[in-house]
Amino acid sequence: MKDPASTLFSIIVPVYNRPDEIADLLGSLAVQTDRGFEIVIVEDGSTVDCHTQCEEFRDQVRVKYFYKDNEGRSVARNYGIVRADGDFFIFVDSDCVLPPDYIEKLRKALADNPADCFGGPDAAHESFTDTQKAINYAMTSFLTTGGIRGGKVSMEKFTPRTFNMGYSREVYERVGGFREMFSEDIDMSTRIRLAGFKIVLFPDVAVYHKRRIDFRKFWKQVHIFGMSRITLKLLYPGSMKLVHWLPALFVIGAVAMIIGAIFWKWWLILPLAAYLLALWIWGIISTRSLKVGSMGVPAALVQLTGYGTGFIRAYVWKILLRHGRDVDEEIRRRSRQ
Repeated sequence: MKDPASTLFSIIVPVYNRPDEIADLLGSLAVQTDRGFEIVIVEDGSTVDCHTQCEEFRDQVRVKYFYKDNEGRSVARNYGIVRADGDFFIFVDSDCVLPPDYIEKLRKALADNPADCFGGPDAAHESFTDTQKAINYAMTSFLTTGGIRGGKVSMEKFTPRTFNMGYSREVYERVGGFREMFSEDIDMSTRIRLAGFKIVLFPDVAVYHKRRIDFRKFWKQVHIFGMSRITLKLLYPGSMKLVHWLPALFVIGAVAMIIGAIFWKWWLILPLAAYLLALWIWGIISTRSLKVGSMGVPAALVQLTGYGTGFIRAYVWKILLRHGRDVDEEIRRRSRQ
C-alpha cells in the first residue's frame, strides 16, 4: 500500500435532490484538519441539483461535480470512481457530515493498521433532531442489530457500509465497483473479502449520519434491508448467520407472546416487557436524554419488525416457494460495473 502520509483520498458521494445536505457535507469538509483529499459529487439525475452549493465551496475544498442521468446510487458511485484521482476511494451518504479530524484520523489509522478496505461507525450529532437521534440509537445499539454495523460490540465479521466505507484503487482494479441492487455495500464488502483483501474496522473514524427519515420511511427502509439479506444468501451460500435471523425471531416470538398473554397466561408477555424496559433504560443512558431514550423504544420496534418481516417475506417467497433461484443471474444482468 502507498505510504499513508502521501495518500490522496477521494470522497465519492452520489446525490439525488439533496442540495441542502450537500451544503452541510461540504461545510464539514471545508474545516478538515488534513487537506489531502478531493470530493467527487455525482448528481444522479436530480431535478433539484446541488451545482450552486458545489460552486460556493470551490475556493475551500477540491470539488469535482458531475451530472448524469438517473441510474441508481451504485452506478453513480462507479461513475465517480472512474473520475477520481485518489489512492483510496471513500464513500459516504449525502446526509452525512464529517468531524473536522475525520481525514486526519483515517490517515493515522491506515498508518497504524494498513488495510485494503475499511469502514467506521456512524453517530448522531448533537444538532440532529430527536427523531434522528432515536433512529440512530435503534440502528447502532447492541440491544438491536447495532453489533453487525461496525459497533464496538460485534456479532459477526465486520462489513463496511457506504455511509462510511473506503477501499484502495487496487481493490477496484481487481474486484470492480458496486452492483445495482439493495444492500450493494454488503455485496461489495463480501466480494472484497472473497478476493483475499484485508478489511478493518476503524472504530474512531466515525461520521455523523442524519438519517433523514421519519418512522414510516424508516420501516420501509429496514423492510427492504430484511428482504435483501435473503438475496445475499442466494448470492453467497453460507453467508447467512444466526445473527441475521434475530429480527425475524423477534417478530415471531413477540407475536407468540402477545397471543399467549391474551388467550392463555398474562405473564407470557413478561420477557417482551423486560426487553422493552432494557431498551428504554439503555436508551436514556446512552443518549443522555429521557425524550430520545423513550423515542428509541418505538424506533427499535420499527427497526426489528420492519427488518424481521422483510426477512420472513423474502424467505418464504424466494426460498420456500423457490422464486429466488435465478436471483444471481438477474442481478448480474442489472449490474453496471
